[in-house]
Amino acid sequence: MELNDRIDAALTVFLDRQAAVICGIDDSLGAYADAVRDFVLRGGKRLRPAFAYWGARGAGLADSDELVACVASLELLQASALMHDDLIDGSDTRRGMPSIHRRFAALHEAEGWSGRPGGFGAAAAILLGDLCLAWSDELFCSAGMPFAAVAAARSDFDLMRTEVSAGQYLDVLSEVRRDVSETTAAKVARYKSAKYTIERPMLIGASLAGAPERVRAHYSAIGLPLGEAFQLRDDVLGVFGDPAQTGKPAGDDLREGKHTFLIARASASADAAQRAALDSGLGDPNLDAAGVERLRAVLMDTGALADTEERIAALAAEAEAALEDSRADVDPAALQVFAGLLVKAVKRDF
Repeated sequence: MELNDRIDAALTVFLDRQAAVICGIDDSLGAYADAVRDFVLRGGKRLRPAFAYWGARGAGLADSDELVACVASLELLQASALMHDDLIDGSDTRRGMPSIHRRFAALHEAEGWSGRPGGFGAAAAILLGDLCLAWSDELFCSAGMPFAAVAAARSDFDLMRTEVSAGQYLDVLSEVRRDVSETTAAKVARYKSAKYTIERPMLIGASLAGAPERVRAHYSAIGLPLGEAFQLRDDVLGVFGDPAQTGKPAGDDLREGKHTFLIARASASADAAQRAALDSGLGDPNLDAAGVERLRAVLMDTGALADTEERIAALAAEAEAALEDSRADVDPAALQVFAGLLVKAVKRDF
């Protein structure tokens, strides 16, 4: 069975067990339990569990169902982050389906309940996001890994959650401050994505395996540039991506006012007319297709898109060099998988 299938199987067992607990409280909670199960299992690339699993295997830990279930907990953490992120951004869809707050707003309307559908949807998204965060901790600790291994990985697991929360807030802060500096964009990319998506999961795997510091150093050297490249690719897809691939409407990052490296580069090189277009269009929730095309043109004409693609290529090369440097200390099978994950993360060839 492929790793992603094993991760999904572990998540299914856990979520079915939790659904029984929830539905045992009250029959009306079926929709609540179904929503989190659907959200977690209906899509996702399972990158964070994969990097954690192979981080452990690369440091010499044997394969086991307990290891797979333990790292699957990171997918619940990701679900929590996405539910909250969609609410913050007012996103209508996720993975080609209604976002959680939209799903419950629609349920409210369909049932003809009192109050505001939007408020009910927001409440459900906050609660389900919090629930997934709590469940990530529960699965991480109860998957059956030895207590000493879980205790050793605990600091990385805890720091991962702190870092992504801080990165998310910094992202929101940069939007309201209209901070389009490359320094801030780079810091958001590092803490909201680079460390959270790749480096910290690899370090969690290393800790589960009891890896020495030199292995952790290799993983950081691989994970940080690869994680930043992953985020920059995400930024490009958020503006230029095909909705059929991204699962979100075209240009959503422009409507949400994301102050990314792409935007920072465009702002630094824009002439007066281009800057005026950025100032008026970026963050406009009613930006139409023509407006999206105008901003796309600015990003291309200023060279921001080309600069971002260059930066992605340079970071990927840095990660590849770090992979080579780690050959004496990391299991070859894991390195081969990391090389494949590098291509997938940067090119998004899923």
